[in-house]
Amino acid sequence: MKKGQTFQTVLAVAALSLAVLAGACSVSTAHIKSAKLTTDKEGTQETAVFAADQVFYCIVQLANAPDDTKVKADWTAVSVEGAAPNTKIDATEKTVGDAIITFDLTNSKPWPKGSYKVDLYLNDKLDRTLEFQVK
Repeated sequence: MKKGQTFQTVLAVAALSLAVLAGACSVSTAHIKSAKLTTDKEGTQETAVFAADQVFYCIVQLANAPDDTKVKADWTAVSVEGAAPNTKIDATEKTVGDAIITFDLTNSKPWPKGSYKVDLYLNDKLDRTLEFQVK
């Protein structure tokens, strides 16, 4: 085989390998367009401070999301009265496409005063954290 033919063969094999790898990989453009904490499920009362008797709502808007996109809300009591630091409260995962998703967290008793957070995961990767208080 001549030197030029060998180089062309190597290039052809490399191009074929890249094409196979590209077909095996799936690149999603799904992203969280917005996320906010609210005192109402409609999302009209955005806040970072809740009363002890309120439901926590987290409204998440997805964009460019295929129907199998996973979004998870992981709620944590960061520093609250009567609980160990960073106590996980609850986690909820939903599989959707482009949508506005409402996560909520309720308590049968008043919420203890202190600092909380909700971590939002997109397809198992942490996307953002929303911090809030109960006063």
